[in-house]
Amino acid sequence: MVARRSSGAIVETLFRALADHLEPGDLIVINNSATLPAAVPATRSDGTIIEVRFSTRAPSRTGAVQGDHPGRFVVELRGAGGLSPLADGREGEKIQLPARATLELLAPFAGRGRLWLACTDGIEEMHGYLEEQGHPIRYGYVRRPWPLGDYQTVYATVPGSAEMPSAGRPVTAELLTRLVATGVLIATVTLHTGVSSPEAHEPPFPEEYVVPAPTAELVNQTRAAGRAVVAIGTTVVRALESAVTAHGTVEPRAGWTNLVISKNHPAQVVDGLLTGWHEPRASHLQMLEVIGGEPLVTRSYERALAGGYLWHEFGDSHLILP
Repeated sequence: MVARRSSGAIVETLFRALADHLEPGDLIVINNSATLPAAVPATRSDGTIIEVRFSTRAPSRTGAVQGDHPGRFVVELRGAGGLSPLADGREGEKIQLPARATLELLAPFAGRGRLWLACTDGIEEMHGYLEEQGHPIRYGYVRRPWPLGDYQTVYATVPGSAEMPSAGRPVTAELLTRLVATGVLIATVTLHTGVSSPEAHEPPFPEEYVVPAPTAELVNQTRAAGRAVVAIGTTVVRALESAVTAHGTVEPRAGWTNLVISKNHPAQVVDGLLTGWHEPRASHLQMLEVIGGEPLVTRSYERALAGGYLWHEFGDSHLILP
């Protein structure tokens, strides 16, 4: 579905027609973070089999990437198979991981009980360990295990996400080629997603991001030329808007972001957004309403419901344009 804020028009089309709805000189920004096999089977001290989901590295207090605590991670505990969250973690609890590694729960993360700050022992390098012992986080509506490749975008090059930055999932190499051939510009950011927040107005947890200098320059040039900056996914919006200066331009920046786009903090540099379909209480809906306007987003969702659109990570797509 393509929805335009300026005219209020809503068009239903196929994803491969994306280039038909953009103009030469428009800029698409993609998130090149690659998905990790972030779920690991584990055993509690009483012998109960559970699943540990490694969400992110432990953020630094300063918000900078440097100075993070090695061996400390933000994790979520799930029942065997990963379908049910566990709320009975205890400070100091030690959990046995595969290959003789252990995990100790230190404290509830961000003062909430769903995620934990934890430290590991016996793991030299986390990405390598997950490649050997982990599997992709499986969504409740996925009936059988899928390989990690099914959770990657075609442009994923920087491993670090616990869950797939899913808005870009339908993008193919052929589509990228067509976009470039029609004069659409493409730039990258990196934002490593943690485990999804419950769809209950819970704001996103801190996530690590990088906006490189070439991307910052392209965004500023595109805006100066009066063309549209279109984010592929809410993660891209979050990264770009976290790098906006007091003068309204984007600068190269890396660190951790707590940013929530809402009426109180509207988007300053992103004009359009390609995203999936979110639950009614999802915090990301605030971002959609800021970029597209509440009336247009409401009409889009009414039409999607009537048309039987599919929700969540492997569902249909929603393109909001200025």
